[in-house]
Amino acid sequence: MQRGGTSRLSLADHLLQALVVLGAVALVAGLAYGIYSGLAAHNIGVSFDFLWQKSGLHLTEGLTLDWTDGVALVPYESGDSNLQALLLGLYNTLKVALVGIILSTMLGLVVGAGRVSRNWAVSRFSLAFVELIRNTPLLIQLFFWYFAVVLRLPPMREAAHLYGVIASQQGIYFPSPQSAWPGGEWLVLASLILAGAIVLVTRGRPARRGILLGALIAAWIATMAWKGSPLQLDMPVASRFRASGGLAFTPEFAAILLALVVYTAAFIAEVVRGSIEAVSGRQWMAAHALGLKRGQAMRYVILPQAFRMLIPPLVNQYLNLAKNTSLAIAIGFPDLFNIYGTVANQTGRSMEGILFVMVAYLLINWLISLFMNMYNRRLLARGQR
Repeated sequence: MQRGGTSRLSLADHLLQALVVLGAVALVAGLAYGIYSGLAAHNIGVSFDFLWQKSGLHLTEGLTLDWTDGVALVPYESGDSNLQALLLGLYNTLKVALVGIILSTMLGLVVGAGRVSRNWAVSRFSLAFVELIRNTPLLIQLFFWYFAVVLRLPPMREAAHLYGVIASQQGIYFPSPQSAWPGGEWLVLASLILAGAIVLVTRGRPARRGILLGALIAAWIATMAWKGSPLQLDMPVASRFRASGGLAFTPEFAAILLALVVYTAAFIAEVVRGSIEAVSGRQWMAAHALGLKRGQAMRYVILPQAFRMLIPPLVNQYLNLAKNTSLAIAIGFPDLFNIYGTVANQTGRSMEGILFVMVAYLLINWLISLFMNMYNRRLLARGQR
């Protein structure tokens, strides 16, 4: 009887899911038909031919795809198509989102750990940071970073220099690693991948791991003795009106990145605090009983358990950061949404353009969710061993 009841319940669940899917498909189809009929009534057709028309835009920040001689990332030229302009905007959006996710995670972990610190000053400062940032609109913070901070930096002839970093109204310039000989950057990347593979394959076998990593380090030393270092630092050099060399952050890119990192880090900090406090207090007692100091207990006992609860809400913050990059239009940064507006104004194809933008953001958020869920499943599987 129980088996039959379970099978009937499973069948009912599948029927309900099928009805929900059919309803969603019917809703989307109905909306699409309504939009198409409305456009047809005004003699407006749906066409994506505008994507192949020359845009005539002057875009200097970012890269786009060129498929003339194979697929390659190249600087944008005014004779390129509207599709290439939108791809440049997508490149800039991805660049801000990726760098923002990394930096906001690092800052959020630090502030979140500060929230549970026993040091009164650190705890209160972290609390003040979180409350101030979370209760201030992101757009206001973006204007603050752009108009009150970045554009208030000194001009290039009076630029501030700090450990090779140049900060001015024209942008912020950082030392950048460059290939010292052909293929050097690929050698570095291949070595890092190989080192990661060695660590994964030799898990639980420290002796074999030590031998393989030692051989990799010896090969590196021999290579550098033969050809020198594969990478060298390209230091930025300031002239009277601009700087050359190094890695350049334009004022707009620096402002949107700062705003997104600080804003998202405040929310991540609360997620981190909640995850740490959700770990049983007995874990602290067990760590102290083993002679671990508070910092060691946090690193080796509490945080590994907190991470299992941290990932799902962390995904939401990453998705919010990716979507909030569209606010860059407020300061003129050429992200996807900004370039869409310009292309739509020139071609009159606002509906087709916004469909392109919606699909692009959907793919970005789907990829973030996919990778984070894969990582979460891996963490949970490791914890069950």
